[in-house]
Amino acid sequence: MAGPAARDGWSRLVAALKVLLPLTALAILSMLFLISNRINPDEALPYAEVDVEERLREPRMTAPTYAGTTTDGAALEVTAAEARPAEEGATGAQAKGVQARLTTPDGQRTDLVAQTAQMSPGGGEITFTGNVQLDHSSGYRVTSDGMRARLDMTDVQSTAPVVADGPGGRITAQSMQLSEAGAGKTGYLLVFNGAVKLVYQPAQ
Repeated sequence: MAGPAARDGWSRLVAALKVLLPLTALAILSMLFLISNRINPDEALPYAEVDVEERLREPRMTAPTYAGTTTDGAALEVTAAEARPAEEGATGAQAKGVQARLTTPDGQRTDLVAQTAQMSPGGGEITFTGNVQLDHSSGYRVTSDGMRARLDMTDVQSTAPVVADGPGGRITAQSMQLSEAGAGKTGYLLVFNGAVKLVYQPAQ
């Protein structure tokens, strides 16, 4: 067993630590406060730079998405950078930076991009305008000033002359249509109509 002198020494050490440790902790906290960056109250709560009055005057949605299935089983998805509700006197909602993808049951895929698009008043179709480009899984890339797509069935038609580049060469035509084969046939057809001209370009 420890003698009285040892017990007294231990007691004095414990008493000293009871005073020294809190003082050390207080000193550390004081140093942390001194070396930390001061907080600017004006910068404590950042706010998004949004013009509320402008949003009230011109309501719009950012990155909207539409997804659905046509009656023939094709999957249709349309996205846009920005969409606005129909303005007074306009015929339907409008969108900018539009992309669409149509995947038919037979596995064919059609991708379409356009600068702008407008929904019909009844919501049955979308009209794409401004550097419209359609890429079909058959290998054809079709460009036009305008195209229209039904939302209830697979039916994409151009509203202006088209230029198509593909495996057979370059095709120019007054119109183009992507739809079901019809008449008891299965599958889907990409058809060019009106003053069709093919410039054959043999494979290199």
